[in-house]
Amino acid sequence: MEIQNVKDEAFKTYGRVLEEYDVCRLRKEMEHTPLPSDSVIYVPSVEELEALPAAECFRDMAYGGLPIQVGYCNGSNHAMNALEYHRCSEINVAVTDLILLLGRQQDLEADYTYDTSKAEAFFVPAGTVLEVYATTLHYAPCTASGSGFRCVVILPKGTNTELDFLVSKEGEGKLMTARNKWLIAHREAGIEGAFCGLKGSNITV
Repeated sequence: MEIQNVKDEAFKTYGRVLEEYDVCRLRKEMEHTPLPSDSVIYVPSVEELEALPAAECFRDMAYGGLPIQVGYCNGSNHAMNALEYHRCSEINVAVTDLILLLGRQQDLEADYTYDTSKAEAFFVPAGTVLEVYATTLHYAPCTASGSGFRCVVILPKGTNTELDFLVSKEGEGKLMTARNKWLIAHREAGIEGAFCGLKGSNITV
């Protein structure tokens, strides 16, 4: 699979690079977060990250003053495994180099299946700040080097947290696995309770 760069024209379908944010302290604080060598960890909200001045800037400038959460996704990963989407953009800060596997929500079939051959891969250099659009299918980053990856994940408050209401298992409801999270898994990933709607290979990089 060809790995493009987030500064290439092709990325504009999925999101945009944000140049106006100072994330030096945010990246420094991320050095204290765990980095699993053989798995991926996701923490939606971290108080120490949310107390930094950058968090206030993202709240006011990127989300128009809405309450946000600042967390992280760290680890080692080489496979797509699943794709998800939200009803809002997601901000990613690449603390290390990483690779994103992305698709378009518009390419979902009527039964919410997705052909993985339509996905594209993008290299994200360390220090890059991205807005990933709400219509972009995405999941945990992939490792770009042998040392794993660290990535800040910023979303509206409550996203990706445990469901506290009943969800229909019909239609799009069968994809919802957390608040503001619709997930389509690959059967090879073995994600318990997830809708296995990714057709084709479980792409690896």
